[in-house]
Amino acid sequence: MIQLACSDRATVSAQCAPAVLMIRPASFAYNEQTAHSNRFQRQATTQVPGAEALVEFDRLHRALVAAGVAVCVVEDTREPAKPDAVFPNNWVSFHRDGTIVLYPMQAENRRAERRLDVLAAVERGLAFRCHHLLDFSAEELAGRYLEGTGSLVLDHLKRVAYACRSPRTDAGLVREWTRAMGYEAELFDAAGADGTPIYHTNVLLAIGARSAVLCAEVVSGADRERLRLRLEASGRECIEISARAMHEFAANVLELRAAGAGPDGRSILVMSARARAAFDGPQIERLAAAVDQIVDIAIPTIETLGGGGVRCMLAEVPECRA
Repeated sequence: MIQLACSDRATVSAQCAPAVLMIRPASFAYNEQTAHSNRFQRQATTQVPGAEALVEFDRLHRALVAAGVAVCVVEDTREPAKPDAVFPNNWVSFHRDGTIVLYPMQAENRRAERRLDVLAAVERGLAFRCHHLLDFSAEELAGRYLEGTGSLVLDHLKRVAYACRSPRTDAGLVREWTRAMGYEAELFDAAGADGTPIYHTNVLLAIGARSAVLCAEVVSGADRERLRLRLEASGRECIEISARAMHEFAANVLELRAAGAGPDGRSILVMSARARAAFDGPQIERLAAAVDQIVDIAIPTIETLGGGGVRCMLAEVPECRA
């Protein structure tokens, strides 16, 4: 296990949350309303996707708790049916100053995922107190969308919000968000082999305290080098992956930290088993050198039908007690 120095721990603490919100799904299924923009999503022959998703969800929950991450689990409601409720990071984000942000969702059947009782559960169960609610959800009425930390990959240390433009990530809303939250916008274009925009930034880019994972191959030529240089200028080691690895969710990873201070505040990189298998040996070694622990969990049903990975299942909750 890597032992980080005190200065490294301060960096981990500033970038990485010690807790997460997870929504235990009640109606997990392939979502027809999101499939047109999500090329990671695929139909499967699974007979009981809901039951299999619950097994995968519980497996991830147990692994996080065992690693020392605090977890607030809220049960999804059965009505209305919400096939993507397992991905709360798209509709809410929590911030160190006590701000909670609510986001506009493209798919109509995802909008019911926004629940105020979930926010209350986070305050009851974790070391977080809300001081300000910033609600962008009305932008749905104008056809403008910004899907949380799916659309935004945040460098909390340098206060930069990275976002690839797509039908689910409106550039104007990115700029409004950054003005409100005191970040700088880094907008770019990225597309798959068929020319379809990459639907969420967090499937091609992940930012931890000391490293970043990037699929530069899918970023437009005009933006690619600028993006690389900015990530390197942040002081992080940039680990580049192929488009094939991206489609195995290798960039859909999240660095967290164990709750508490001192030796218990270790850094933990969470990913799916599928994502880990997509990294080659040297890449895994570089990732492992940047954190104390790597946790990988198999979630094949959620990845295949839902088109999202481990990172999408976790809404980070930083500490905000005052």
